[in-house]
Amino acid sequence: MKLTIKIALATLLAMVCMTGFAQEQQSALDNIFARKSVRSYTDEPVSPEQVETILKAAMAAPSGMNMQPWRFVVVTDQKVKDILAVGFNKMIAKAPVVIIVCGKTTNKLGAPNKNWTADCAASTENLLLAVEALGLGAVWTACYPYEDRMNPTVEALGLPENISPYCIVPIGHPAGNDKPKDKWNPENIHYEKW
Repeated sequence: MKLTIKIALATLLAMVCMTGFAQEQQSALDNIFARKSVRSYTDEPVSPEQVETILKAAMAAPSGMNMQPWRFVVVTDQKVKDILAVGFNKMIAKAPVVIIVCGKTTNKLGAPNKNWTADCAASTENLLLAVEALGLGAVWTACYPYEDRMNPTVEALGLPENISPYCIVPIGHPAGNDKPKDKWNPENIHYEKW
């Protein structure tokens, strides 16, 4: 009888753990599918704790040879945001917080790091997913490889020679009711061969 009770309890515990695991998996997928580009924000501030959580998530991204070339500049100063808001990126000036994802373009020996853009892309996606999970909004605005965007960014931020701006991400509380886009397209998938 005691063995039967132990087996029943062990089975129940396993079911609870599996349910929790399934819920965590679903939660992660829900967050991925809910991510959207948000271009308008309220005046409500983004807390330093939220910014730190976002940056921790960004730094949890995969990195080629674990070089972790990403560097981040967090901007709240309105004058700097105005400089960064070039061309169609006017939403940068209106966001409470702007994070510029940068990459170290050289390795420890000073040789070119050919993976920095891929690593920064992975880091940026993690950043955007963290923003979504926190109930905030953001949009990935391109910087690299456009010199007309990179040069003012380098100058405004005082970036060293081996640090290149990759993208600019304005972050805030969404002012509208933006919806995610369904980008699923089976025609983009090939199995075994093209």
